[in-house]
Amino acid sequence: MERELEARSVEYRIVRTESLEHGVSAAREAANGGEVPVVMSGDGLIGAVGGALAQTGAAMGIIPGGRGNDLARVLGIPKDPAGSVAVLADGNEREIDVGEANGRRFLCIASCGFDSECNRRANETRLIRGNLVYAYAALRTLASWKPAAFTVVLDDREPIEFRGYSVAVANSRAFGGGMFIAPHAELDDGLLDVITISDVSKLRYISGLPKVFKGTHLENEEVAERRGATVEISADRDFEIYADGEHLTDLPATIRTIKRALRVIAPPAHT
Repeated sequence: MERELEARSVEYRIVRTESLEHGVSAAREAANGGEVPVVMSGDGLIGAVGGALAQTGAAMGIIPGGRGNDLARVLGIPKDPAGSVAVLADGNEREIDVGEANGRRFLCIASCGFDSECNRRANETRLIRGNLVYAYAALRTLASWKPAAFTVVLDDREPIEFRGYSVAVANSRAFGGGMFIAPHAELDDGLLDVITISDVSKLRYISGLPKVFKGTHLENEEVAERRGATVEISADRDFEIYADGEHLTDLPATIRTIKRALRVIAPPAHT
């Protein structure tokens, strides 16, 4: 990465982060000093820094450096050093929405239920690398999974009650290393796409997982897609909410969107 930056005569300095909190602090300090924070990491640190810089007017650069890299994937930022540095050097900026769950900000998708249990297990797994960790986590979680009763309220409309697997509230399209759970979500439309999966057999559920990588799972009758600016979620048992690969908050939760609150250096949006 340093060789690519030098080849394009891009001035830079490196800060090696020690935690999410340290990364956020360093990014704020850089932005306040007139520099452009560029995060080379996975979605966790990218989401934490992006949430901190939202509504400040500061721009943020992204270099994919994690297992999932889902925000970079949706934004069209290449994973290879030459490609991602070329995006930085071009300097094109986009304004994207930022999600907020119980006051905690995120950039990609906030999910609970089966999805959050999978995310927790994936984060605890150290022996498997790359996207395979998410498939492994899904199989391990499914073995002991029991359906939960969820209640979802969109924009103060009538409550939606169902028994099943999960609720995903999407600011972006993908999570879990390329799973397009919300294929119609847009990063700058001021709305959240809400995907719910009702109860079906474990065999049907696991057989439908490959469809998520193409976004064709919406064809399944147990999958519902809705949209709103504010989403309230509760369940009949305790669930954590994971977003950007990290534990964000817990149920019950109120999730909203902050429209075009963050400037990111990325290729122009496709129209």
